[in-house]
Amino acid sequence: MLGANSRNLEEKLFGRPAAFLVRHHVHPNAVTITGTVATCGAALTLFPAGQLWPGALVVGLVATADALDGTMARITGTASDWGAFLDSTLDRICDAAIVTGLTLYFARCGYLFGLVAGIVAIAASGLVPYVRARAEALGYKASVGIAERSDRLVVTLVTAFATGLGAPLWVAAGGLALVAVGALVTVGQRAWAVYCQVRGAAQ
Repeated sequence: MLGANSRNLEEKLFGRPAAFLVRHHVHPNAVTITGTVATCGAALTLFPAGQLWPGALVVGLVATADALDGTMARITGTASDWGAFLDSTLDRICDAAIVTGLTLYFARCGYLFGLVAGIVAIAASGLVPYVRARAEALGYKASVGIAERSDRLVVTLVTAFATGLGAPLWVAAGGLALVAVGALVTVGQRAWAVYCQVRGAAQ
């Protein structure tokens, strides 16, 4: 899983850019909001218009730079519950915008497989963070799973990029289907983890 091993990579890639922005008094939350607007704008305009590879490239670059805000917060010591909440919430919006953009593209093409895969991927991906948040609100841990956000994002963008360069439609649609299945499996894994913790606490 990419998400579990990304902290050191983030520091190496974004340490200097983050320090530059901090020196120029840019607030981490401003970076978070700007990245969200850019991601949603690109995903909801380029993807539905059939510009798959440019859309995947732009969204991928912006999503990669999304780590800037966290790095900036650590550098300045301004990490806060509000910042974490804002970042997590806007991440959900970005995820939904990306898959929605591709789903709209498949709807325009009349490609039923892609349309269904996109709808299921949107719903299933939204459940993944919800299950974890609900578990943690009850005092349990639920961070396991085969498909974290970064994994789902990579699969979605790589397959969309490939289709934009000439691969058949089923490649991008298959990417969304894989995201949907991975998300549902992750939800099951997290639910099982919580169930085991509840049973263990009751014994």
